[in-house]
Amino acid sequence: MSATGQPVIILKEGSGESRGREAQRNNIAAAKLIAEVVRTSLGPRGMDKMLVDSMGDVTITNDGATMLKELDVQHPAAKMMVEISKATDNEVGDGTTSAVVVAGALLEKAEDLINKDVHPVVVVDGYSRAAEKAQSILEQIAEKVDPESRPDLLKVANTSMLTKLVNEDSPHLAGIVVDAILQIAEKREKGFKADIENVKVEKKPGGALTDTKLIQGIVLDKEVVHSGMPRRIDDAKIALVNSALEIEKTEFSAEIRINDPQQMQQFMDEETSILKGMVEKVEAAGANVLICQKGIDDLAQHFLAKAGVLAVRRVKESDMTKLAKATGARMVTNLDDLNTKDLGYAKLVEEKKLEDDKWVFVEGCKNPKAVTVLVRGGTQRIVDEAERALHDALMVTKDVVELPAVVAGGGAPEEEVSFQLRNWAQKLSGREQLAALKFADAMESIPMTLAENAGMDPIDTQVDLRARHGKEGKWYGVDALNGKVADMYAKSVWEPLAVKLQILRAATEAASMILRIDDVIASSKMKGPAGPPGGGMGGMGGMGGMPPM
Repeated sequence: MSATGQPVIILKEGSGESRGREAQRNNIAAAKLIAEVVRTSLGPRGMDKMLVDSMGDVTITNDGATMLKELDVQHPAAKMMVEISKATDNEVGDGTTSAVVVAGALLEKAEDLINKDVHPVVVVDGYSRAAEKAQSILEQIAEKVDPESRPDLLKVANTSMLTKLVNEDSPHLAGIVVDAILQIAEKREKGFKADIENVKVEKKPGGALTDTKLIQGIVLDKEVVHSGMPRRIDDAKIALVNSALEIEKTEFSAEIRINDPQQMQQFMDEETSILKGMVEKVEAAGANVLICQKGIDDLAQHFLAKAGVLAVRRVKESDMTKLAKATGARMVTNLDDLNTKDLGYAKLVEEKKLEDDKWVFVEGCKNPKAVTVLVRGGTQRIVDEAERALHDALMVTKDVVELPAVVAGGGAPEEEVSFQLRNWAQKLSGREQLAALKFADAMESIPMTLAENAGMDPIDTQVDLRARHGKEGKWYGVDALNGKVADMYAKSVWEPLAVKLQILRAATEAASMILRIDDVIASSKMKGPAGPPGGGMGGMGGMGGMPPM
C-alpha cells in the first residue's frame, strides 16, 4: 500500500507469485519428484519405463536422459533437472540417471537444514566447498589406465551396458564399441581425441542383437539408382561428387526460339552430349563407384549403367564427410577437377536387402577413420533401446580414451567420497560444516538406490559399506547382480572418471541454482495478438488488440 492508502499494483492481473519458504519448498518438491521418477531405473537391477506420447508412440527405456526428454515437464524447477540430464548426456554420454538422483538427494538434505533456519546461501557455499573437495578426492582415488588397451576399455563399455535392456548381449556389443572407438581415435600431442560423430549407428529390426556388427566403412540407407547398374563391385574406386549430374537450369527465365525441327534435334543432342561428357569424366578418372550428394539425371544414369559404374544419389552431407574419412576420397564440387588422386578405395561396395529396404554397403576400407555399427534386433523397440545403449557405451569408451582414468562402479567412489568428506568436514567451522556433512550424506544416495533396486536392505548395506570404507576398502560397492557388498574394481565394474566428475558438477550446480531461488513470478499470458518473433514491435499487441506492426 502507498502512503495514501491506494494499493500499488506492479504485476499484471492474472500473474502469480510465490515467495520465500513457500517458493523454495515448491521448487525442491518438484525437483525431488523428477529424481523419484528416474530413481528406480538406476543400476543393473533398475526397472524400465514405458513412455507413451500424445501420438501414441511408445518408448521403452531405462536411459535417464531419454526418459526425461520424453516427459512433458511443466514446472520450471523440474525443467532444470531435465536440463542437467541433457547436459550430462551431451558431455559424457552416461550417468544421466545418477546426476538427477544426486541432485534430488542434495536438495532433500538441504531442505532439512533450511527447515532448521540455516540460510540457503550458507548451504550453497557449504555445498560448493564440499563439491570441490569431492572432485579432488575422486581424482586422487582414480586408477590410471592405458587408453589403447582393449581389455581395459572392454570393462568400461561392458559396465555401461550392464544396466541396459541389452545386458544379455553386452560382451558382444562391448567388443564392437571398443573396436569402433579404437579405429577412429586419433593421436594428438596430449593423448588421444575420439570424435563420436565418426561412428555412424544404423539400425534395422530383424535378426538378433548378436547379428549387430561393425563395418569397416559406411552403410548408406539408399539404393543403387539404376536397375542396369552392377549390384556389387570388388576393389571399388569411389568418386565423391557434391554437385548434380544434371543440366543446370538458368537462374533467370530464358526462352529459346526454335524455327526448325532440326534445331530441336540439335538442342536435344547437345543436352545428351553434355551429360555424356560428365559421365566420361567419371570414367576417365577410373572410378567404378559414384556417390553423389545431389541428383543424377535419368540419361546420365543410363550412361553410367552402360559404363558399369555403380551410382548412388542424394546422399546426406554428413554421410559424404564420413565416406571421405573412411575411403580416403576427396570430395569434388566440379567434375572437371576429378582425377585419379581424388578417388577413395573400398574392398567391396554392394547393395544388400535388409527387411524391405535396399541399402548400399561400402566395406573393407583400409584404415577407415569413420566406421558404421549396424544394429539388429527382434523388434523396433529393442533396436531403439540397443542404439541408446550403444550411444552410452561409445561415449564412455571415448571418455576413457581421452581421459585415461577410471573408478569402480556400484556406488564405490560415491561411498569413498562420502567417507572422506565426513572426516574433512570435521575441520570446518560453523554452519558450513553442517552443509558439508549433508553433502556427504547425499553422495550415499547412489549406493543406497542401487541396493534398494536390487532388493537389498538399505540400512544393512549402508552399515556394511561404511565399515569397509573405514578399513581402506575404497572400491567396495553394491554388487547388485549378486545382492551383496563386494570389491567392484576386482569384479571389473569400471566407470570413467570423466563421468563421475560431470555427475558431481552438474548435480551440485543444479541443486545450488534451485536453492538460491526465493521468489517465483509467473506472468499471465498477453492479451491480443502477439507480435512478430524475436521481440520487434511485439509489445504493441496488447494495445487494444492493435495488429502488430
